[in-house]
Amino acid sequence: MAELKTKYMGLELRSPIIAASCGLTSDVEKMVEMEEAGVGAVVLKSIFEEQINQETSGVFNAGYGMSDGYPEAEDYIKAYIRSNTIQKYVELVRNAKSRLSIPVIASVNCFSGGEWVSFARQLQDAGADALELNVFILPVNEFTESAEVENVYYEIMKSIKEQVKIPVAIKISHYFTNLSAFVDKMKAYGANATTIFNRFYEPDININSLTIGAASVFSTATELRTTLRWTGILAGKDKNLEISASTGVHSGEAVVKLLLAGATTVQLCSVLYEKGISVIGEMNTFIKTWMESKAFESIDDFRGMLSYSSIDNPDLYERAQFMKYFSNKSN
Repeated sequence: MAELKTKYMGLELRSPIIAASCGLTSDVEKMVEMEEAGVGAVVLKSIFEEQINQETSGVFNAGYGMSDGYPEAEDYIKAYIRSNTIQKYVELVRNAKSRLSIPVIASVNCFSGGEWVSFARQLQDAGADALELNVFILPVNEFTESAEVENVYYEIMKSIKEQVKIPVAIKISHYFTNLSAFVDKMKAYGANATTIFNRFYEPDININSLTIGAASVFSTATELRTTLRWTGILAGKDKNLEISASTGVHSGEAVVKLLLAGATTVQLCSVLYEKGISVIGEMNTFIKTWMESKAFESIDDFRGMLSYSSIDNPDLYERAQFMKYFSNKSN
């Protein structure tokens, strides 16, 4: 009989399917429902460094601060807001751990190192089984070199690893000059796994009202292609690299594809909103049925079978193949 058990960052998972960081994973009752549906682990909704900074600034912009005459008061209020937000998140970790038997992964959305990362130890002490750092830095300064931007990521990882003993994953975008080199260096700085890819706010323009707003926050099934390509390439380059594949995963078939490409685990988000939490069980059933049809007894029997280094023609993962496809089309 097919067995879905697997390991991720040293954690025992009953399924390679993980609930990604989202609004649903800020609700303990929803997470209990996910566990009952068969999810392997949950990544809690992120706590945002940027949000805390904005909330702190908002207090003073609204006229509640006394920074002109009492800088100590401003420091106190900022510290209170920050501490209060962090403590609420710590309680979420504790509550999740008290109700769930599956691994609970805390999530921090950050864009700087320094003192901010010091609270990671509190998450560890609250019982988090691992930590996922959701980092996306949008370089808009034309005088900033790419190496400077990448160094921020390295410093964040280095600072976090100095604070905690639990495993740490880095969740990143694909906007890097040399993604393979970057991921390899992140691993050298202590990353236990890499989650590809994070989904972030994207703008859209309304041509009728002449305003800028947010584009859809949900992924589509077609976005799997980018995730699939880089999962195959990165897993093929480093057999020991643990990848949690995310974005564009809307079916059991997509999960199987990513595992074949070399993913260690696969994260779900948009599909949980669109089809409901019960889709987790449906995907697990699909994976088992497919495995039995191929006589695979475990995930390790086929994981990475179609990664970059495991196929006869690795060029199939490269952009040149896309160009050849169109050059052969006459209409």
